[in-house]
Amino acid sequence: VQLQASGGGLVQAGGSLRLSCQASGRAFGSYYMGWFRQTPGKEREFVAAISWSGGSSYFADSVRGRFTISRNNAKDTVSLQMNNLKPQDTAVYYCAAALKATRRSDGIDYWGKGTQVTVSS
Repeated sequence: VQLQASGGGLVQAGGSLRLSCQASGRAFGSYYMGWFRQTPGKEREFVAAISWSGGSSYFADSVRGRFTISRNNAKDTVSLQMNNLKPQDTAVYYCAAALKATRRSDGIDYWGKGTQVTVSS
């Protein structure tokens, strides 16, 4: 599975951004899809994930209530809607695919290239 993320950018605190991830390859619907983020000097951290069918979603405590995740298995896409952004949300965001549900970066099977999100105060 190849993953291509897009939609990052610069936004003021309180604003919104929508990240999208286009997958290519086989069996997109077999994978949990998710997003992680990383800042310099820190480990990559879990942000959100969504189950194969889209029926279940999971969020880090730091983003719950502000971010939503969705997927379209017909188009092989997953999106992360980020609202009420805060400066501490600034990071490189990575799209991820895993056969099993996980919040651990070492449990991810495929990574996309990151997209930068910068939130100014």
